[in-house]
Amino acid sequence: MEVSREKEHLLSLKVMRLTKSSFITNVPILCEKRDVPFHGSGGDCTLQDVYPSVGTTPKMESFAVGEILMLPQNFGSIYLGETFSCYISVHNDSNHLVKEILVKTDLQTSSQRLTLSGGGTPAKPELTPEGCIDEVIHHEVKELGTHILVCAVSYATPSGENMYFRKFFKFQVLKPLDVKTKFYNAESDEVYLEAQIKNITQSPMVMEKVSLEPSNEYTCRELNHVEGGKTGETTFGKFTYLNPMDTRQYLYCLKAKPLPGSNRPPIIKGVSNIGKLDIVWKTNMGEKGRLQTSQLQRMAPGYGDVKLNVTQVPDSVPVEKPFNIKCRFTSCCERTMDLKLVLNNSSNGLYWLGVSGRELGKLGPGACMEVELTLLAGTPGLQNISGLRLTDTYLKRTYEHDDIAQIFVYSQEEGA
Repeated sequence: MEVSREKEHLLSLKVMRLTKSSFITNVPILCEKRDVPFHGSGGDCTLQDVYPSVGTTPKMESFAVGEILMLPQNFGSIYLGETFSCYISVHNDSNHLVKEILVKTDLQTSSQRLTLSGGGTPAKPELTPEGCIDEVIHHEVKELGTHILVCAVSYATPSGENMYFRKFFKFQVLKPLDVKTKFYNAESDEVYLEAQIKNITQSPMVMEKVSLEPSNEYTCRELNHVEGGKTGETTFGKFTYLNPMDTRQYLYCLKAKPLPGSNRPPIIKGVSNIGKLDIVWKTNMGEKGRLQTSQLQRMAPGYGDVKLNVTQVPDSVPVEKPFNIKCRFTSCCERTMDLKLVLNNSSNGLYWLGVSGRELGKLGPGACMEVELTLLAGTPGLQNISGLRLTDTYLKRTYEHDDIAQIFVYSQEEGA
């Protein structure tokens, strides 16, 4: 019994990935003056005479990078955020006229199948012998993992038989950057975001832009440029490239937008969306990549029913001299409170001056009030301000506030 062979196709398909060329590299050979290249002929013999190398830069034989560009020798690595480009060529290898040629290209990922070309394109009426159909496709890679490029070709033979064949090209999409974020809550209503970006590719990259696109709840201020410096001068100096496995920190200051008709920012509770990081880079040969993170989320700290902010406090004060501080009390609950202020003196070197147990009045939901208080420093050194108590007379609930600020106390001799 004869085994039936698959029919030989009249057309052939070739696919080539389009990438930037790279500079040819050489292995420099160094020697001393007493060695062969410099011995005899009055030192006229050079390294090029002994070890000729293609692409070596004239008068820079010891430099590893040459001056000739080299075409890619393999498929290479594809990273998330880059643009995948390839050249597709269908060639008529036969001596016959082929009709109704249709070339379709799909990209299969782990979650979807995308049509890159040939979806709604009409078939080419005919292809003469030795003729070819060429096409270049581009696709921005947005998923990690295994990708399969599916190239399908259909055509009709001179006898009217419909022929069809496919080719599959599998490649992996790698992660180019490792992004880590940290949030820092200030005593004010500001939030600081630190973004650590690490280059986990095999080659250097130039960081063109790293910006934070805030959500509708926040405004953003970038802290990565030198204040008062030249236009566009960053805190990273003149060089913007990032070597493999190097990490760079970016800092941003966020502030909640004030409520309509008010100058005060709202009290944000629970999880809130901060915004997205937009990162743009270029490889060492100028290929561009772009990544945008998902929404960064922050868990707002819990302040209880009453939030205390110290709005004004001196850095240092002399011993045994009274000084003032200003505090702001903000309601974080949905009910009205009737507050009473109690001042507890402890033996930490600072003493409250004034009436303890005075009524502050009613504080509605989301409202705030400012209070000026007086203290006396009794002991030199770095002291913590503690012992402030608020009591809600409605629910008989007391809110304790300790270590609300620090202040340096110096003696009169030190101050002089």
